[in-house]
Amino acid sequence: MQTRRRFLLTGAAAAAAAFAMSTRLRALAAGAPSQTLSREQFEVAHSDDEWRRLLKPAQYDVLRREGTERPYTSPLNDEHRAGTFSCAGCQLALFSSRTKFESHTGWPSFWAPLDHAVGTRVDGSFGMERTEVHCRRCGGHLGHVFDDGPKPTGLRYCMNGIAMNFTPGAA
Repeated sequence: MQTRRRFLLTGAAAAAAAFAMSTRLRALAAGAPSQTLSREQFEVAHSDDEWRRLLKPAQYDVLRREGTERPYTSPLNDEHRAGTFSCAGCQLALFSSRTKFESHTGWPSFWAPLDHAVGTRVDGSFGMERTEVHCRRCGGHLGHVFDDGPKPTGLRYCMNGIAMNFTPGAA
């Protein structure tokens, strides 16, 4: 049974995702350049064509174009085994399952990344200021971090499951 909160969160997230996709499609149709993370230098770097060959289309959209997957669509949202979540672009270990928690937002959420795993920057898209999270090795977009998470950090790393892989085992 779907709760009212989940219904409202899902609806709001779906509307935001639809707005983001329509805005991106309009920009691309108008000839706007691809929004990639090429502004910075990363250890793992590929051309846009190489990234397209290496990643599935949905992974490419999220990791290289800063897209967002639909909420509650990632199998990693329901992954509760011990293990490690890594970048789908370069396989860098990002999060331990020990820091994963159920945020009821529709995306895998963590209260802390592994040491030296992610980078952040200000994201001013859609008329609001958020903190974008990316893989520190390849620059792949992972999601955003918010300050409404659980103790001990009070942070919620809200990640796109399609941008990560999961390896079961000791975390």
